[in-house]
Amino acid sequence: MSFLYKTIVNFLLKNEMFFAIFKSYDTIIPVPISKKRMKERGYNQSALIAREIAKSTNLEYNDICLLKSKNIIEQSKLNKEQRQDNIQGAYKMHKPQILQSKKILLVDDIYTTGSTVNECSKILQQANPQKIGVFTLAKD
Repeated sequence: MSFLYKTIVNFLLKNEMFFAIFKSYDTIIPVPISKKRMKERGYNQSALIAREIAKSTNLEYNDICLLKSKNIIEQSKLNKEQRQDNIQGAYKMHKPQILQSKKILLVDDIYTTGSTVNECSKILQQANPQKIGVFTLAKD
């Protein structure tokens, strides 16, 4: 995945509908991963995708306001109910004033049950954004 993201994003941006949707936002934020996971993997695929979209659309890339505050069991190893419980309290807001009244596009690589994007959106609501949209590359 770490080497395919530019090709995938370029493909998406050539589609006028996707390009217009992306351009309707002010700020793009990747779903953060824990420091432990980052160290293991070496990259955050959601951040790679979000950064590439930001470069090509002039969206503000922001990876400082939504933070992963605790390590959790990998969501992919859990069922729907366990995922909802597992993700509670895993994210926190930092500098919410930066996002106030902004149109935020939250980027996650894979949508399975929606637990992660729902929890991140709930945390982002603390900043009183104008709107929050979610973009995922794949649905499990």
